[in-house]
Amino acid sequence: MKYLRSLAAIPLMTAAGICGAQSGSAQVGPDPQLPKPERGLLPDMVIAEPTEWGDKMPTVPEGFTITAIAKDLQIPRQTLLLPNGDILVAEGRGGNAAKITPKDVIAGIIKAKGTSPVKGGNRLTLLRDPEGDGTYEQSVFAEGLNAPYGLALIGNNLYVANQDAVVRFGYQPGQTRASGPPETVTPLPSEINHHWTKAMTASADGQYLYVGIGSNSNITERGMTAEADRARVWRINAQTGETKTFATGLRNPTALAINPQTQQLWAVVNERDEIGSDLVPDYLTSVKEGAFYGWPYSYWGQNVDERVRPQNPDKVASAIKPDYALGSHVAALGVAFSNESMGAEFANGAFVGEHGSWNRREPAGYKVVFVPFTDGRPSGPPQDFVAGFRDSDGKTRGRPVGVTVDPRGALIVADDLSNTVWRVTPTQGSQAAQPDATTEPTALAQLR
Repeated sequence: MKYLRSLAAIPLMTAAGICGAQSGSAQVGPDPQLPKPERGLLPDMVIAEPTEWGDKMPTVPEGFTITAIAKDLQIPRQTLLLPNGDILVAEGRGGNAAKITPKDVIAGIIKAKGTSPVKGGNRLTLLRDPEGDGTYEQSVFAEGLNAPYGLALIGNNLYVANQDAVVRFGYQPGQTRASGPPETVTPLPSEINHHWTKAMTASADGQYLYVGIGSNSNITERGMTAEADRARVWRINAQTGETKTFATGLRNPTALAINPQTQQLWAVVNERDEIGSDLVPDYLTSVKEGAFYGWPYSYWGQNVDERVRPQNPDKVASAIKPDYALGSHVAALGVAFSNESMGAEFANGAFVGEHGSWNRREPAGYKVVFVPFTDGRPSGPPQDFVAGFRDSDGKTRGRPVGVTVDPRGALIVADDLSNTVWRVTPTQGSQAAQPDATTEPTALAQLR
């Protein structure tokens, strides 16, 4: 493991590193233990050291098999399963925020070393398995997009959340290429675009799109004017493009999904940095209309972030706690709800893609976890489902982003470091490969 303390032998020794002992199970679940915030001149940084997969593969639980179904992509982010089993992959790299401090410049250079050097594709790639044997063909469905990320299908309309707008393509089942340029549904906040990813899902009735819009800073260092319409979830009328703020105080909601059992909107959110290896936990939460989740004034409910000036005690008093901590700095970027086709152990819950930390002395994330649910709520500790992306020596072969569940029995995982899409399926003959008789193909309609 390579602990980066400087860009040019400049000490990055921060008090944040002292918190390294607070980790593991204490940092996950509905009531994470939160140490005191610690600050230093520059944050601790341990980044990924990219390396090739070679003859290695990610690891999955006994009874499952993992296969690379697409390679040599151009920064795959999120995926969408189409009704006929085809898979769309959004590829791109966005953001145009200028660095405003020397710390930003140093951290940006270091963090970039842990990402793929490939240029973002600004396109949608279609993966198709014509023979049904697990061998997928790749073709470009649409190009010339602007850092596409969120995807949703409602009827015969395919929606794409670019970094600057939601756009719409017409779509017919089995279509392999967009018939023309997309129509703009509504612009999205894109000035500065410190957090550029625009997560998206559709409501269960198909009337609305929900779009996650991240903040323009870590904790308002660009001022509150730059945060107008940021750090929130919008609800958009899918037909008219009319927008409404649905929930606020979500620093960077990077993936959204509807729980098919309850029709409730859920999100994974990346919390703030630079106050310690174990602050602040990223989280999985239901998103309630009109709710405020704390950013920038407080975290995990009403824990005040003293760095933010001026403070707002009334907003802090209204902040609600998220449902479930995933651990500090795991960088959750994907979420998808499971069903019986994934076997009894993984039938009821949410898969979460954890891209991996940079602001921790002991790295966290770099895997896909499964969070079990009971009665529509998280009900147990997360279980590693796809791991092996990073070795103990820091060598990193992949970084998970979006996850999508195929109700016929597969988990699709986008990996934007090795530029691969992985498919995890129950092994033939295993207990996991025997879906409950109640599993219905119509569950495809729930995937956005």
